[in-house]
Amino acid sequence: MNPEPDFYAEEQASDDDSDTENSSDPDTQAQEYVDRILRSSGQPCQASKCLPPESLSVEEGSQEVEKQSPPLDLKKSPVTDEAASRLLSLPLELILKICSYLQARFVLGVLPLVCKTLRDIVQDDITWRIRLLKKIGSCYPVVKDGDFNWPTACIELEEHLQKWAENGRDIDYFSLTEGHFASVDSVLLIQGGELCVSGSRDRNVVLWDLRQLGKAHEKVLVKTLGTERNSTHKGWVWSLAAREDRVCSGSWDSTVKLWDMAAEGKQFDEISATAAVLCLAYLPDILVTGTYDKKVSVYDPRAAQALVKRRKLHSSAVLSLAADEHFILSGSEDRTLVCFDRRTNSVLQRLPLDTYLLSMSYHGNQLWAGDNHGLVYVFENKGGGFQRIQHFNVGHHSQITGIQHSLGALYTTSTDKTLRVHLPTDPPKIVGSRTHNCVLNGISVAGNMAVAASGGISLEVWRFGMG
Repeated sequence: MNPEPDFYAEEQASDDDSDTENSSDPDTQAQEYVDRILRSSGQPCQASKCLPPESLSVEEGSQEVEKQSPPLDLKKSPVTDEAASRLLSLPLELILKICSYLQARFVLGVLPLVCKTLRDIVQDDITWRIRLLKKIGSCYPVVKDGDFNWPTACIELEEHLQKWAENGRDIDYFSLTEGHFASVDSVLLIQGGELCVSGSRDRNVVLWDLRQLGKAHEKVLVKTLGTERNSTHKGWVWSLAAREDRVCSGSWDSTVKLWDMAAEGKQFDEISATAAVLCLAYLPDILVTGTYDKKVSVYDPRAAQALVKRRKLHSSAVLSLAADEHFILSGSEDRTLVCFDRRTNSVLQRLPLDTYLLSMSYHGNQLWAGDNHGLVYVFENKGGGFQRIQHFNVGHHSQITGIQHSLGALYTTSTDKTLRVHLPTDPPKIVGSRTHNCVLNGISVAGNMAVAASGGISLEVWRFGMG
């Protein structure tokens, strides 16, 4: 396959840059986009009719997880050589059986300190693979990888199951309704889940301190970012991304604004795009935007001239983005997934799809994406190129607006008004769900928090026990 020409700098672009999408009123353009892209979600959800309930109901028919055994109350007594030798004289199967009653994080973090023999046992990938597959079966992982991190996967999966035991019976729930007065379309947890930022059709980006939940309610809402007289942006805020303490917000006003959380949310830069900014990816060296005018642009916020390259990679609006040090992946309304290779500075692949991808979660060698029909697609980077290896019906009835995948967990939100929580198996197994009275527009999970953006002008927050 011959690679396509590389990105062009804006002043050298050979693409037709005469698109007229950006000439119309941003609010009108945004509403037309929502009506077209999200039309199958049913009746439009008006904020005045969709105030969040006091609590979200459990979806009927959701599958419960087997109740997890509570962690053992271990006494802090020194291990004698005699006790250790007696333990190690047991058959390996019995040692592993004993370890199965201990939390995976404890086994991996503490037992290697006891002796070399235990260290070798608990640091063996086969030990963790056996433990994990006994718990969930042989349908894991979806993407086979010789370098798969079985210990980390086992820790994440067991803790995920513990959080959502009995459909999350012990999870604290909060609905934050005071920060916005229009649909919340994007949400992002930062600083390990301690802080949260949200973007809304009220044109504002709001900063929240989730450490104050259940303690000082009046301190949860910190501030609205920006110095605009009436709002953060001049158009709907549609996308958010973060890197360490720096957050960027993309808007239908065709700008990206950058905020420094270490400086109390002060704005430190602004980038002018060519059209409405629908999706973002923020890496240590670059900021990538996907815009309504079919283009993917790369910026270096550290440089005086921020624009690095820009290219019209699609024939319709760019709806979703993901990136790392090697690739930029973009999904579009034109029903394609484009893989741009940063190392060769050229398009590596253009994968045709039957649907379009609205949300992405990309880590390592796998991309999980949600489409406009409620399906989850899994792509694998194998042999230097991406290929679709599987797709799943995870129970949603319309567009998947948010997806977050890790080795041990899978979260999805949809315009069908549900949050669904799964194990990332083949196929995904549901372990929890919540039904809202309005569309859910995105999900962010970090630390002991999960937050969903609601069309009913609220943030829906679930706080897990610290364990």
